[in-house]
Amino acid sequence: MTYLKPKFHHPDLPKNKLGYTRKYYEGSLSTLCAGCGHDSISAAIVEACFELNIEPHKVAKMSGIGCSSKTPAYFLSNSHGFNSVHGRMPSVATGANLANRDLLYLGVSGDGDSASIGMGQFVHVIRRNLNMVYIVMNNGCYGLTKGQDSATADVGSKNKSGNINQFEGIDLCGLAIELGATFVAQSFSGDKAQLVPLLQAAMSHEGFALVNVLSPCVTFNNNTGSTKSYDYVREHLEATASVDFVPYAEEITTQYEEGETKSIQLHDGSWLELHKLAQGWNPEDKISAINALQNARKHHEILTGLIYLDTDNKELHDLMNTTDVPLNKLTQDVLCPGLEVLESINADLR
Repeated sequence: MTYLKPKFHHPDLPKNKLGYTRKYYEGSLSTLCAGCGHDSISAAIVEACFELNIEPHKVAKMSGIGCSSKTPAYFLSNSHGFNSVHGRMPSVATGANLANRDLLYLGVSGDGDSASIGMGQFVHVIRRNLNMVYIVMNNGCYGLTKGQDSATADVGSKNKSGNINQFEGIDLCGLAIELGATFVAQSFSGDKAQLVPLLQAAMSHEGFALVNVLSPCVTFNNNTGSTKSYDYVREHLEATASVDFVPYAEEITTQYEEGETKSIQLHDGSWLELHKLAQGWNPEDKISAINALQNARKHHEILTGLIYLDTDNKELHDLMNTTDVPLNKLTQDVLCPGLEVLESINADLR
């Protein structure tokens, strides 16, 4: 068995506006279990970046430890990457982002990596509104250590060993909204039509963007009684809306009846078009978003789609008033402006 991809490819593969094929956005062959939802998420990331004409070398992939944190090796092989310590990806991403704000930061984490050992870091990266896309591959179990329930496992859910979880699961989307996240979405790894435009919107958003993706573990948590299995998730999905993403470069034309579709402009000029399904839900109202999550939970449904969006916010660089130029591009005359500037600074501090 080999994990090397063949170098040969069809000469007429479709290319994006940069002249790249999808193959250029792929990574190495996956070593995850066959049928793992994480591989579907990796494929969705590849598709989103290909369609958005993103230069791979302008992307930084960050991860912690776990099955999910292995996936950056399986997409965007021509990007920067850093596999950090368990639960510590947010702090590494924060440091990298402050040093070079010109890159697109994709943080890949799991429910154990974010909701257990990394909960403290997850909380603070949200409240700082770091400009990044934070993808949680959520399967409700610890796949690398034989499938124990994770902190996101639902109360009453049965694992492969037959044990019933007695503890309330942590709702990462609800928590993120409470903490001030400016973009919160939830999807299912098996719903590519919804996941790809959500990822594209998150990548175009300025500020912290959480995309929590239910990604069933085929080995340890795909049994009858599990609320994170493929069958259960498919049977209990309740979408907020169907989502269309319109890049800034394309002509924007819409035809719809009043009240049926909501168009929201993102920071880079792109648009999200939401064909509303959920009743009494407004994605730009925090209370409405929280109520929608609670109502879905009450009826044992899994709410997917864009849940909350705040386009009137300041990301970390704006809050800290940092330089527009990445630190590695600052010249000597800027870093050492001279004695007069230093004396002026000291005078202000006296």
